[in-house]
Amino acid sequence: MKKENIGIGLLGLGTVGSGVLQVLRQNGGAIRQKVGTKLELRRIAVRDVQRNRAVAVDPALLTDNVNHVLDDPEIDIVVEVMGGVELARQAVARALGNGKYVVTANKDLMARHGVELLERAKAQGRNIFYEASVGGGIPLIRPLKHCLAANRIKCLMGIINGTTNYILTQMSCAGKEFDEALAEAQAKGFAEADPSSDVEGRDASYKLAILASLAFSSKIDLPDIFVEGISAVKLRDIRYAQELGYAVKLLAIGEDTSAGLVLRVHPALVPLTHPLAAVSNEFNAVFLEGDAVGEVMFYGRGAGSLPTASAVCADVIDAARTIRHEVDNGIVEVTFGTRTVVPISSQRSSFYLRLKAKDRPGVFASLANAFGDAGVSLDMIIQKRSDAETAEIVLVTHDVEEERFARAMEVIRALPTIRSINSILRVV
Repeated sequence: MKKENIGIGLLGLGTVGSGVLQVLRQNGGAIRQKVGTKLELRRIAVRDVQRNRAVAVDPALLTDNVNHVLDDPEIDIVVEVMGGVELARQAVARALGNGKYVVTANKDLMARHGVELLERAKAQGRNIFYEASVGGGIPLIRPLKHCLAANRIKCLMGIINGTTNYILTQMSCAGKEFDEALAEAQAKGFAEADPSSDVEGRDASYKLAILASLAFSSKIDLPDIFVEGISAVKLRDIRYAQELGYAVKLLAIGEDTSAGLVLRVHPALVPLTHPLAAVSNEFNAVFLEGDAVGEVMFYGRGAGSLPTASAVCADVIDAARTIRHEVDNGIVEVTFGTRTVVPISSQRSSFYLRLKAKDRPGVFASLANAFGDAGVSLDMIIQKRSDAETAEIVLVTHDVEEERFARAMEVIRALPTIRSINSILRVV
């Protein structure tokens, strides 16, 4: 028997929750037509029911007790947008135990406990919808589950953190140093007061864990992802990168290789001819390659109230269709296996190196010997005078194992002609 009205409960009414409420109100008629029944918002759990809200809301809907949402038999879909990990995990588990469908935008939750919660949902005959957990309003989860399901995904590479992309864009286009660009991002609301999760790459690693688990049908443990942030990137490096034909981006990279999965997040030099090089400011993009479809790129706003709410509400519609028509609407979870992850020391990359050396004969020879002895070949070299006695040297290597490059750097750091190692970045 088809359900006539579908009840929705909301956990959280912050930036994303307010956007969800706005979209459900503005587009309620269109949503009803697409689902075939009315969606009724029946309860909203918040920390403080007296707080002023960004959107008008009936006070009778508000509660400061999440269990009023989780245990309400009239609520069919629980939308978790309160953030955090442990309280959210408990709430989602309780909602599933009560026979409810769950929609979440919580990347931290899904990266850490996604497999566990999806298995719980399956055991309950329910599902968790989490399109908004990665990429804001950009469709990524559905394409990986459905449109690209016939493909073996060879690799994915993405700009999936808008804060760092905004900072790097301002450094590149406006000539700002990192600290100035970060302060501007904070002033415009693109960066948190504590930006460490963004600028140190952790946020991107959570999102990579979610995408890689779907792309490679594998459980992903966060400690297996190599993570390096952008706080050490200097304007000087960005200028040299431009001179060499590259843009600097914080990339999340996943590859399916014969040796296992490659999973890493780090700043990298991206050729200006690559589509990702043109992705600017707070925009996100994910570039992937499937064995059948070839190369595909998804692009759009990766955060913000309404873009994220767009994805959340799309998941609500999918969950409502499942309930209304008593079918799974094609939302079938993949089976997560266990794959070997290649350690960073065994992964391959090209490298950009900027250093300062004494301006005297034999410097290049000593560098060439150090690299040659480690099996590292050089692709490009730039030398510019820093002062009367010091030369600034920039080198780009050919593709090489990280361990070999590290071995060469041990020797180079010990050379008496080297004054300082100023920057090391990877090149894709």
